[in-house]
Amino acid sequence: MYAFNYHQPKTAAEAAALAAQHADGKILAGGMTLLPTMKQRLAAPSDIIDMGKLDELRGIKVANGVVTIGAMTRHAAVATSADVRKAIPALAALAGGIGDPAVRNKGTIGGSVANNDPAADYPAACLALGATITTNKRAVKAEDFFTGLFETALGEGEIITSVSFPVPDKANYQKFRNPASRYAIVGVFVAKKGADVKVAVTGAGSAGVFRQKDFEAALTADFSAAALDGKSQSKANLNTDIHADAEYRAHLIGVMTKRAVAGAG
Repeated sequence: MYAFNYHQPKTAAEAAALAAQHADGKILAGGMTLLPTMKQRLAAPSDIIDMGKLDELRGIKVANGVVTIGAMTRHAAVATSADVRKAIPALAALAGGIGDPAVRNKGTIGGSVANNDPAADYPAACLALGATITTNKRAVKAEDFFTGLFETALGEGEIITSVSFPVPDKANYQKFRNPASRYAIVGVFVAKKGADVKVAVTGAGSAGVFRQKDFEAALTADFSAAALDGKSQSKANLNTDIHADAEYRAHLIGVMTKRAVAGAG
């Protein structure tokens, strides 16, 4: 690990100011990705801005059909929240399947969304549920927020303060996970609200999380697993790595989507 300057701001405004001041600095939320890469000397930020003391960015609120989760809320808190379990059970289940207990008790929703790891779970929930990511400067729709592998619409000095999820009529998340890391080799989040159906896929796309619009069209006409019979995912633009090749991932997308639809009821 290389040397760095350490900051522990007391407010979100102070954290944003520090982030804007130090162009080569990094925000530390849970540190589940940042700290390992620093230890391996794959990242060398000049400054670390530790948001661990920002209680103002923690908490869960349900109001007017929307679940709003503070950026520094731990995965474990989302997974065990009675409010989330009642409003969006699929979101609580997703959080409960992230990593292991150590990761869930340290990692944060804001850190996961900001990092936009191509195998992370939350980006799929954000896209499928039509979430809004609120920062210290603006509110961004999920469809405009995720821009590529580890890339988002966040600008200099911009930090996530909360993520808001409209409550769907039905939703479910299914993940074919790596047995060691529990990252998604393929994860599919299906959500239905009124006549609108969204299918978001993580773990598979070469450009990160994406929506499967052919499946969405079929499920809009008939929200049942049988509606996907004869439908398939192209292997084009899917990842191939030591865990699974593109063809296998394409097959898994179909399987996980059917399971998610069945699970959504």
